[in-house]
Amino acid sequence: MAKTPELARNQRVTGAERSKLGSELLKRYQKGASIREICAETGYSIGRVRRLLVDAGVEFRGRGGTQGRSRKDGGSSKSS
Repeated sequence: MAKTPELARNQRVTGAERSKLGSELLKRYQKGASIREICAETGYSIGRVRRLLVDAGVEFRGRGGTQGRSRKDGGSSKSS
């Protein structure tokens, strides 16, 4: 993956640089990286990563975790 620029906390990114950065983050996301993983790799906040992804035209995946499962037994939450 291409190296992303280091940005100060409130540093603005505009124009072609913003489009290029959004496209790079979108590629990472589409290859399976989570937003939190992208944040850890780049040092950007979750808000910044999400905004750049939205601007790049992302279609967000559903949330991971324990959806549809019981936390106790790891099985389905539906009873048979």
